[in-house]
Amino acid sequence: MLAEKREIHYINGVNITQLLETIDAIKENPEISQFRFRATNTWQAGTHNRARVKDFYGALQEDDSRAPLIFEIDEPPVLLGDNKGANPVEYLLAGLSGCLTTALVAHAAARGIELKSVRSRLEGDLDVQGFLGLSETIPVGYREIRVSFTIDADISEEEKQTLIEMAQKYSPVFNTISKPVPVKVLLDKS
Repeated sequence: MLAEKREIHYINGVNITQLLETIDAIKENPEISQFRFRATNTWQAGTHNRARVKDFYGALQEDDSRAPLIFEIDEPPVLLGDNKGANPVEYLLAGLSGCLTTALVAHAAARGIELKSVRSRLEGDLDVQGFLGLSETIPVGYREIRVSFTIDADISEEEKQTLIEMAQKYSPVFNTISKPVPVKVLLDKS
């Protein structure tokens, strides 16, 4: 008996056929949904360090099939760096922008909404007095992050707003920073 072939259907570049198959597989075996992502970081000099992303665990297996991705991290000269990369709080904004956009596009596709374009602008307010240890009352991190989306699609403003709300609801990065999770920082004694 031949396996039935499903027609592959894409919306917004998202393989809807595969998305539905993945959802069905997770419903049958929820353990498939468990992922563990990893990154390593090595200090270079001054405020410059280099992060590397390669392998991860997901869908019940280790995956090291991609080439390593390298992220140069540094500060601008005004913050004692040499501009050899984005600074960590800029990477946080970039990660948030990517995660919100991915969630928005995927959920639009799942609802059959075709998007022409999606753009976002992010900015955050940070007072370095906290980082420098000059004030115990000023937060060390962002005080506020603002995200604005421009969505080009043949849908109403209300539907666009719904997509933005879905992006927030289903974005792991948005939920991690807006409802913080425990972060354990340990000394590796090897």
